[in-house]
Amino acid sequence: MSRAGYEYLLAYKITVPIYDYTIEFCRRWISPKSRTKDQMEQAARSGTANIAEGSIQQSLASYIKLAGVSRGSLEELLNDYLAYARQHQIPIWAKERAIREIRELGQIWEILKATPTLPASPNFPHLPNIPEVAVNLMITLTHQANYLIDKLIESLKVKHTKEGGFSEKLLNNRLEYRKKRF
Repeated sequence: MSRAGYEYLLAYKITVPIYDYTIEFCRRWISPKSRTKDQMEQAARSGTANIAEGSIQQSLASYIKLAGVSRGSLEELLNDYLAYARQHQIPIWAKERAIREIRELGQIWEILKATPTLPASPNFPHLPNIPEVAVNLMITLTHQANYLIDKLIESLKVKHTKEGGFSEKLLNNRLEYRKKRF
């Protein structure tokens, strides 16, 4: 079975555990009746889905736009995790502390880097049971995803500059056709 191009991107692969963990985080610590629960789950889903959708667009500009939507959704999700920490008096750890103390972070990255694409059922570690550890894991993962998506968007912009866009290519093809015909 061949894989779609986006499935090889770390910028995409990291959004998968973010989505899965957000569902679990909300199930554990956000009221099921809360609008925040729905918003967090949709933002996490959008972070994943828009990279996939963007990658199949014929227009590179559309891919850039949808990657930007993914990035915006994850920024919204990050703000929800930061708000949760603030509202529950949970300290937000420095990146170095999170990397040092949250063992699941290393395990997640081992899985992400182990194969070119994620297995159908990646065996991610369980979301930590302690809210302070869980929220800091989510904040760290989301920062990492945002960084990678920023890099993806930048590379797509460079590609667009070098290769041109879809409309430009169509116009060039049309002009070549007309030149050969007349």
